[in-house]
Amino acid sequence: MSEQAEAAGATPDCPLCQKPMPLCICDSITPIKNKVALLILQHPQEQDRALGTARLTALHFADAVLKIGLSWPSLSKALGRRVHDPSRWAVLYLGSAKVAELETDRDIVAIDRKGAIEENQRAILKDIEGIVLLDGTWSQAKALWWRNAWMLKCQRVILGPAQPSRYGKLRKEPRGDGLSTIEAAAMLLSGLEKRPDIAETLHASFERMLAKYREVQDTMPELAPKPRKKDYRRRKRA
Repeated sequence: MSEQAEAAGATPDCPLCQKPMPLCICDSITPIKNKVALLILQHPQEQDRALGTARLTALHFADAVLKIGLSWPSLSKALGRRVHDPSRWAVLYLGSAKVAELETDRDIVAIDRKGAIEENQRAILKDIEGIVLLDGTWSQAKALWWRNAWMLKCQRVILGPAQPSRYGKLRKEPRGDGLSTIEAAAMLLSGLEKRPDIAETLHASFERMLAKYREVQDTMPELAPKPRKKDYRRRKRA
């Protein structure tokens, strides 16, 4: 085992967010009473504890559940309580759909199984009582989507954020509309509940997390490694 790995292993984790203590911001979390419930399904191979935001997002909300796994027989089983009407739950899954390619000025858009924009957007989004977020890489999110057929009973939604993810250079997203879990939750719940304070609170926490990560990069690089530079020469030769 390398010295960096040993040092990382010797650093205690926060029992709440499960990040190494030098990266923990739990003492500054502002609790939110949400009307729209939140369910975060995390792929079991999502291993980025340092920059991941799923658990941090769930800690903010009074009505939030985080589950780790690949598949569940139903929304009720995943959530841990009975859901009478899954169609009033929305699943955020971008897939190949893009808000920019649809004729709409909305940033939260309900689409059908074929990726076409639904009619009566206002009525559909107004009736949403819960949100499902898929946490992981793009391929991991795709696996969660295809392994859980019950998601087709829910309303699929996509996002068209005005700005790219706050991750910046720390984590590159394959698409400009790709957001972290905490940013997606901020956009969805603040928009559906018409509460800008939700977005403000989550964005502030995310900024604190990223600031702490950058601080730790210099003092404890084994906990907060700097992003690898792409070797374009190697790619060109290949």
